[in-house]
Amino acid sequence: MGFLPVNEKEIRKNGWDAADFVIVTGDAYVDHPSFGTAIISRVLEHAGYKVAILPQPDFTDEESITACGKPGLAFLVNAGNMDSMVNHYTAAKKPRSEDAYSPGGKAGRRPDRAVIVYCNMIRKKYGKIPVVIGGIEASLRRLGHYDYWQDKVRRSVLLDSGADILSYGMGEHSVVEIADLLAAGKDVSEITNVRGTVVKARELPKAGGADASGSGGSREIIELPSFDEISKDKKKYAESFGIQYQNTDPFTAKPLAEKYGENRYVIQNIPSLPLTTDEMDMVYGLPYMGEPHPMYEKEGGIPAIEEVRFSLTSTRGCFGSCSFCALSFHEGRIVQARSHQSILKEAEKLTRHPQFKGYLHDVGGPTADFRFPACEKQCTKGACKDRQCLYPKPCPNLRADHSDYTELLKKLRKLPGVKKVFVRSGIRFDYVMEDIDRCRKEQKEKGRGRVRNTGEEFLDELTKYHVSGQLRVAPEHVSDSVLKLMGKPGREVYIRFLSEFEKSCKRTGMEKQYVVPYLISSHPGSELKDAVALAEAIRDMGYMPEQVQDFYPTPSTLSTCMYYTGLDPRSGKEVRTARDPHEKAMQRALLQYRKPENWRLVKEALLKAGRADLIGFDKRKCLIPPRPLKH
Repeated sequence: MGFLPVNEKEIRKNGWDAADFVIVTGDAYVDHPSFGTAIISRVLEHAGYKVAILPQPDFTDEESITACGKPGLAFLVNAGNMDSMVNHYTAAKKPRSEDAYSPGGKAGRRPDRAVIVYCNMIRKKYGKIPVVIGGIEASLRRLGHYDYWQDKVRRSVLLDSGADILSYGMGEHSVVEIADLLAAGKDVSEITNVRGTVVKARELPKAGGADASGSGGSREIIELPSFDEISKDKKKYAESFGIQYQNTDPFTAKPLAEKYGENRYVIQNIPSLPLTTDEMDMVYGLPYMGEPHPMYEKEGGIPAIEEVRFSLTSTRGCFGSCSFCALSFHEGRIVQARSHQSILKEAEKLTRHPQFKGYLHDVGGPTADFRFPACEKQCTKGACKDRQCLYPKPCPNLRADHSDYTELLKKLRKLPGVKKVFVRSGIRFDYVMEDIDRCRKEQKEKGRGRVRNTGEEFLDELTKYHVSGQLRVAPEHVSDSVLKLMGKPGREVYIRFLSEFEKSCKRTGMEKQYVVPYLISSHPGSELKDAVALAEAIRDMGYMPEQVQDFYPTPSTLSTCMYYTGLDPRSGKEVRTARDPHEKAMQRALLQYRKPENWRLVKEALLKAGRADLIGFDKRKCLIPPRPLKH
């Protein structure tokens, strides 16, 4: 076992004439399963292919793309674990000074729109060699999409990159199928029906043929509004996005077609099937080194590894369906979980790591306490197109039960050498409340002693053993009109959770712990009055957030569509959105109203909102004094 080769010299040292695949990535090479490049490379290796990694080629030097030579089958290209534009710029479009996925945390090692740049470098040097793109940047830009940084609708990245195939979603199934077809001598232009891929075509495939899974069903392709239409008409853009949003499920989705010009289409095949538990165990049990490549040691290592080195991925997928999150488009709504045995085996391996101090930093995924699909139906028929699992109220069919996750946490903290197991990837407080409420209802019907309250048991386990003073949860806002657009529960659910958390801390003797909320400013639908209400809630909590996330319109989220079009793509209703940078700055400042540097913005916002009553010296009521105070 060792790191995969990163140049031609190492390829030859392995006894290969050439690699079958060269993976070009915008991240440094970190062979850890929290990094997409590591997973795809090890999955291909497990399937019998020779794989080399070309991390962060110098985009100012065309020859850098040749470091691993010409692959026998294809180049695989990704921008890294983050969209390169999000990696480079803040929500205010200001350049970031750091890059946690680069040596020493220094920015500047990858280009803007990395997938496009790397593919153009490959085409310039190697011509018609097969090129497959994937990862988060390609996945969320797979069709025409609003680009916040240019404030316009851009074409599918498949066209702008000149790649042959785009693999969207997590990619294990599709990349192996593509590899097998290429290895069997199939021309890349003939690989058109693989699940989880996007391809180019000169005409629409004929209806009635085999679907993307090869199962013999009708393709029933949905033709979306053309790129010309969505780039000129915001209503058409919202219409197109609404259709895409309803076709992200592997069991119910239909292929989608987007027309460009007179005779070119981009075809999105139906999504890949979710991984089974056995497949998840296989993927996370592959021989990862768990570390950055040693070549980065002299530059200070790779900062991103520090948070995940001793973390365990339990699941992927999320049925939370927050509007501002792209998980529905990328990982999907069907939760896929590893077995306890697989997770415990990895944890035992971590306890033998020379740097392990007894602390497992996380056990989770997109949402830590989701350990199985929302309901049994999702396993065979998929997630519902026209409803969400948790919003506006939990579905009657929702399986709200924390017993499996609680048992997993208990097993982990009992492992020799483990002092504490943290849960940092976040829990859904509304899911916890649904479990508590469900059990209490059953206790009332059947008798309290006959029904375990798995929600209370989980909360007690969490507060006693898995929180270190602070539990971070994400209510995001307090205005019900904004929460509705976010797809988050009403404020009263969060208030009830705070009460349950406090009761649990008293039961477990951990009364000095408290909840820290994540909050978003300037989300579509949030007006100044809503931001003021949020500031008042912060005042009443006696809490001043050190960090606030200003809404960031990233590709392929419902919220980004609302931001750009001013419409909710699900209902077609208008959504008032703060697009002016100064208004956004006022909303953000309100959430940190105590900061002296925010005084002028907060005062302006309060006066504009007609809330001069919040300017004064009464600290129980007012947000700011009439004039800046000297410190």
